[in-house]
Amino acid sequence: MSAEFCDHRNMDLIGDIAAIRYPLPRPGSVTPADCYFDACEQAERLRTEEAERLEAASDGLDADPLLLALEDAKARKAAADAEIRRLLAYGREFHGSRPYRLENLAQASGMTISGIRTAYGTGQIQEVEHAVRREPNRRTAKFPTKENHDE
Repeated sequence: MSAEFCDHRNMDLIGDIAAIRYPLPRPGSVTPADCYFDACEQAERLRTEEAERLEAASDGLDADPLLLALEDAKARKAAADAEIRRLLAYGREFHGSRPYRLENLAQASGMTISGIRTAYGTGQIQEVEHAVRREPNRRTAKFPTKENHDE
């Protein structure tokens, strides 16, 4: 296989990955409707930036762009999961004298009520305490149901 053919396939792969990561909006999906073309331009700009980043990373590491994209998506997912745990800790332990209801948090997070009860531990409470610069309001925060979700 020629180097030119491999480069072309790699560029198609990178362009496809960028398109998957930043899809163009569907007609009628943007509100207000007159912002549709701006949304398309923004998606195209993000695609270009992602393709450049992915090409540089795959060339620099001599790695498969798809595997790099999957690893990146996995890292973003882990970061989002950690953020959800911190937000749940905030809603239950730091939000005034009346914490958010388990039902509301479960619905908003896509978790079950029992999942909310065990979704965060002392580690997340300490992270929120550091972020908001105050101690938890609930006395149960000192004795959470689960030790830690750092992994």
